[in-house]
Amino acid sequence: MVNVVCIKWGTLYGPNYVNNLRRGVAKHLNRPHRFVCFTDDPAGLDGDIETFPIPELGLPEGHQDRRWRKLGLFHRELADLTGTTLFLDLDLVIVDDIDCFFDYPGEFLIIRDDDLFRAKPLRKLNPARDRFLHSVGNSSVFRYEIGAHSYILDAYLTDPAAATAKYEISQQFQSAQLAQRGHLQYWPREWCVSFKNACVPRHFKSYWQAPVLPKGARIVVFAGEPKMGDVLIGKGQKWYRRIGDVTWLRNAWNG
Repeated sequence: MVNVVCIKWGTLYGPNYVNNLRRGVAKHLNRPHRFVCFTDDPAGLDGDIETFPIPELGLPEGHQDRRWRKLGLFHRELADLTGTTLFLDLDLVIVDDIDCFFDYPGEFLIIRDDDLFRAKPLRKLNPARDRFLHSVGNSSVFRYEIGAHSYILDAYLTDPAAATAKYEISQQFQSAQLAQRGHLQYWPREWCVSFKNACVPRHFKSYWQAPVLPKGARIVVFAGEPKMGDVLIGKGQKWYRRIGDVTWLRNAWNG
């Protein structure tokens, strides 16, 4: 038995995001699993989705910044879950078999953030910063063992103000902690792809070619703009980037 978990809070993502993600997992994961949503509002979620409250970070008194609540997944104990767990963000589409995400060897597997974006030559002006950013994992899709990486949350709670001052977002802090322990490993690049940068043809080619799914892709991620919700309803275009027919994406999203 393995776990697939997600988090939903606030009103940005409605229950349909969780329901459709659940259907995608059920269709493409061929082994016994639990599908769990940590949420502040379980209304509208399908009956086969297990729900738990969002894990409390355990912030010190007076610290009200809760943007990094995803780090709550690294508690030593997480609800009644144990074992191998795949975390999935809500704004992604599963397009092929994901059993490989549980079979791939390693202690902690994550997307390399740079794999989702085009090269940034100007970043090399600061080599140390460039090396660090190239190591950062994008936390849209990661696999870990419940309780095995509690040192990430422990390090954050030691001084959350210092952590948020030094790192822009939680995945940078998380990656730094993993790297220090030698636990930071990455999925094969072709498994998790950016819709904008890997599916949509570059520049004006997009005006006569529709988005296509790259060979080997398992999950389509929406890093940056456009957002998945916009693309699925025919929006998100720019004057320099047309988004053509995405029937294949919409079909995968609807299960």
